[in-house]
Amino acid sequence: MNFQKGRLRDEPEINLIPMIDVLLVILIFLMVTTTYSKFAGLEINLPTADAQAQKEQPNEINVTITALGELTVNKLPVAERGVEAIAAALRAAAGDAAKDPVVVINADAKATHQSVVDVMQAAQQSGLPHISFATQQAQR
Repeated sequence: MNFQKGRLRDEPEINLIPMIDVLLVILIFLMVTTTYSKFAGLEINLPTADAQAQKEQPNEINVTITALGELTVNKLPVAERGVEAIAAALRAAAGDAAKDPVVVINADAKATHQSVVDVMQAAQQSGLPHISFATQQAQR
């Protein structure tokens, strides 16, 4: 039995405005709660040199820095990592040289930047202004 034969049937409609409001609230919530990471590190390659290696000169002081931060001055280990201890070792290695010796820093690729800066600061305190960095031969 259809008692409503003459009436027009209303089409059901979906109200989109509340759905859009809910989606915008969810979007704002996700934007606010998301953490954005900013990467502070840079991937770098150590320098290489194509020049031929010079013969070792007697007025060089070789400072080696390992990946763990251990220091040697002319193959003699430095007990402490402080700038004063490194400066004392550099002064002892320089001795009474007629010419200003060149401090050659051989730093491992994974050595901390701070340990290299400490050696440079110790060389400055020791009165050794000439500093050089050892590089590896370019591989072809």
